[in-house]
Amino acid sequence: MTEPLIPAVLAFRANGSPFSPLYDDIYHSAVGALEQAQYVFLGGNSLPARWQNRRCFAVLETGFGMGINFLVTWAAWRADPARCERLHFVSTEKHPFSAADLRRVYAMLASEPLIAELADTLANAWPMLVPGSHRLEFDDGRVVLTLIFADAAESLPALRLRADAFYLDGFAPAKNPELWSPAIFKSLARCAGDDATFATYSSAGEVKRALTQCGFEYRKVDGFGWKRAMLVGHFAPRWRVRRYEPPAPFAHHERHAVVIGTGLAGCAVIERLAARGWHLTSLERHADVAQDASGNPAGVFHPMISRDDSVASRVTRAGFLYALNRWNALERAGHRLVRGNGGLLQIAADDDEAHAMSAAIAGFRYPREYVTPVTAADAARLAGTPLARGGWWFERGGWIAPASLCAAQLAAAGDRLERRFNVEVARLERDGDEWNVFDTAGEVVARAPVVIVAGAHEAARMAGLRHAPTRSIRGQLSLLPAGTVAPLGLPVIGEGYAVPLANGVTLTGATYELDDPDTSLRADGHRENIERVAQMLPAFRDALTDLPVATLAGRVAFRCVTSDRMPMIGQLADETAAARDAARLRGAWPLDLPRIDGLYGAFAYGSRGLVWAALGAELIASQIEGEPWPLERDLAEDIDVARFLLRELRQGTLG
Repeated sequence: MTEPLIPAVLAFRANGSPFSPLYDDIYHSAVGALEQAQYVFLGGNSLPARWQNRRCFAVLETGFGMGINFLVTWAAWRADPARCERLHFVSTEKHPFSAADLRRVYAMLASEPLIAELADTLANAWPMLVPGSHRLEFDDGRVVLTLIFADAAESLPALRLRADAFYLDGFAPAKNPELWSPAIFKSLARCAGDDATFATYSSAGEVKRALTQCGFEYRKVDGFGWKRAMLVGHFAPRWRVRRYEPPAPFAHHERHAVVIGTGLAGCAVIERLAARGWHLTSLERHADVAQDASGNPAGVFHPMISRDDSVASRVTRAGFLYALNRWNALERAGHRLVRGNGGLLQIAADDDEAHAMSAAIAGFRYPREYVTPVTAADAARLAGTPLARGGWWFERGGWIAPASLCAAQLAAAGDRLERRFNVEVARLERDGDEWNVFDTAGEVVARAPVVIVAGAHEAARMAGLRHAPTRSIRGQLSLLPAGTVAPLGLPVIGEGYAVPLANGVTLTGATYELDDPDTSLRADGHRENIERVAQMLPAFRDALTDLPVATLAGRVAFRCVTSDRMPMIGQLADETAAARDAARLRGAWPLDLPRIDGLYGAFAYGSRGLVWAALGAELIASQIEGEPWPLERDLAEDIDVARFLLRELRQGTLG
């Protein structure tokens, strides 16, 4: 334990990663790191006493580094019999280590068995080194680590949480002044809960001034090791601090929610709330789950790559990574998912796109496990057949049967879930502090303090929304019988897609027909699907030339989309109150809007339900419980159900 915490660390540049740092203000030894974390950050925040017997406690740290502070906090939580039910640890890091680097660092902790065990667990769960939010769950979801791989100056203002304790860690102010700027402390003040505490081993004058200016009271206490003094204190503004009130904990005595719809969106919400101890009632208009678009034989999942790392790319990246974590957790718990794990290949539309996107991938320095550009020859080797051109290989992408995922999520909810089928919901009505759910016969079929509408095309109608426009996209799938074409080595997508299913059948699709309600299979739809596949996979063209398309099996489903092709996720706005106060709200931001207590939406997932549903459910569960949000606030606003209402307010067209 006395071996220095790695001169190796002082010169880390692991594998050329753009995130790997050169630390020159690092803890002197593993012993010192552990003891300092316990003395400065736990002791300085009066932990574990302050989290005891609470439902949820949130720590916000300004620099994750090697994660020593998190590991020590996690160990203290485990050792405390009176610990809080859920511990959230949120931390930013501009230069995260790679998993391999962390393992080398953590090898120094072998003589500390408890810490070593936790360190190994963290290293095994360590996320890909791509920008944005990464939510990791440990101890059956009771310890939640939210990592934001970004500059603190940019990421801290984008956080949405109620922090109970701050670990002001990182480099010395003289060496990293931007981490200790007044803007940083203003961001902390905006998310400080009542009587939130802080601790820092820095006692520099600029830190004291920034703390005072932002409403924190501090006192100097004896430091640790070579630090002669440190600062501790709490949030106690003497004047009104201009900020949005941080998320509040769920206040109702009954943790019961009604979820309307049991497709990908609804089942994910059920699983995420059940994991928090909620009791759920699911209402489904069909006789079974996953009967609409979620009932397709398979769907593909992969990130979205764009040259400017657009909002859609960022949201999809966060959703893709979180979904993989949740699916792995379901499988570890013994639930069976029908999916392929051999990766997924996306074919460029033309050579210009291939060159542009390959340049973007190189520019963002995405790791190979996230996405890899491939030539036409490389793509052919992966797919097992010639391809029209190259593209990108997603090593962690693939296909999954959505119905198997829905079944696993409902099974995970266990006896916390009451399932009800053949229930056609007509409307919702607030009654005191609960909601009544009425069917088409005018009968109350369910009652709860929280309702989540996840009924795709019917969600806005059921919730009474007039400013949440969606449209329907008819999509016809075609199933090519076994032996029709050579089996593919992995799913191939582009203008269309071809997915090799387990029984030798190849799934192709899908057509894209706006506001077309026809549910019957069409020969023209099969031809369109086959033509798209043949454009990507030239070897398929001859095999499919004489195929009798009229005899092909297939399926028609309807995707619910918005005009911006982003989903509708989150707490619903009070449209009536907003219209009444339209003049004042014309320059409003999403957090200014009046919201409806206990009413949430999860719909309009289009063709990306597999990568958006789990993250959307986690966002809704976090909003309900007043927990830290799993993605940046600006991204949550871009998928907010109220964004179209806000647009009309800003344009002065709300009627």
